[in-house]
Amino acid sequence: MDIIHSVADLRERLQREPNNVFVPTMGNLHDGHIQLINIAKPRAACTVVSIFVNRLQFGPREDFDRYPRTFEADCKRLSEASVNVVFAPDEKEIYPEPQTYLVEPSDLQHILEGAARPGHFRGVATVVLKLFSLVMPHSAIFGKKDYQQYIVLRDMVRQFALPIEIIPAETVRAPDGLALSTRNAYLSLEERREAPLLYQVLKKAHGEIMNGARDFQRIELHSMSELADHGWKPDYVAVRRQVDLQPPRQGDRNLVVLAAARLGRTRLIDNVEVNLSH
Repeated sequence: MDIIHSVADLRERLQREPNNVFVPTMGNLHDGHIQLINIAKPRAACTVVSIFVNRLQFGPREDFDRYPRTFEADCKRLSEASVNVVFAPDEKEIYPEPQTYLVEPSDLQHILEGAARPGHFRGVATVVLKLFSLVMPHSAIFGKKDYQQYIVLRDMVRQFALPIEIIPAETVRAPDGLALSTRNAYLSLEERREAPLLYQVLKKAHGEIMNGARDFQRIELHSMSELADHGWKPDYVAVRRQVDLQPPRQGDRNLVVLAAARLGRTRLIDNVEVNLSH
């Protein structure tokens, strides 16, 4: 496994690897990341994983400075997963000058996560486009836990006609249902016991829709109330179309229930897809 820190060295290394697949990460790797790598490896001769905590996607009061950085442990896991190239640049390598050219996503960036985290998807799209231009993969893997991020990046690749296939990966969960996330480490022991409620609320909403309920606003409000009754501070629970995260229209069959809520100081997100039979 080659660990590379500079853009010049990355480009030199990948000249020998025209067939590569890419998994971008911010490090502090868990089993969800390893699943992305396992999906990636059969797809190309060279698997590239990046580790870069991207300041552009963090708001001024978010956790950029305290975001877990565990580089040595990450490299050990990546070596065990038989990754070929790890690209771990510092901030000056990715942004050698102020990044004044930014990718401006569609209005999708202003709803749900975008409403709660203004500018977040602009930062995500900008750094991912830059990483794509450096790695030049034929495919890239993104987890569905960050569902809106996956949709934003899928649409960016399509609209810019990039020769990259965006491949979604299912959410990896702990035995009690909690979606694996780096930010789970912020939870206290008591909060960790409470945290699976978010998935339980989503599964309950999923069940109601599968059983014929179509008053989506009622489902959303009831779900948020249940979280609030247990001490959570929900940002949203929303039933949307999978294809574009817009409110469902009559006859839509492929939906997703998305949620974001704060438990103590930790903000958790999750989602459950709803695929209605024809």
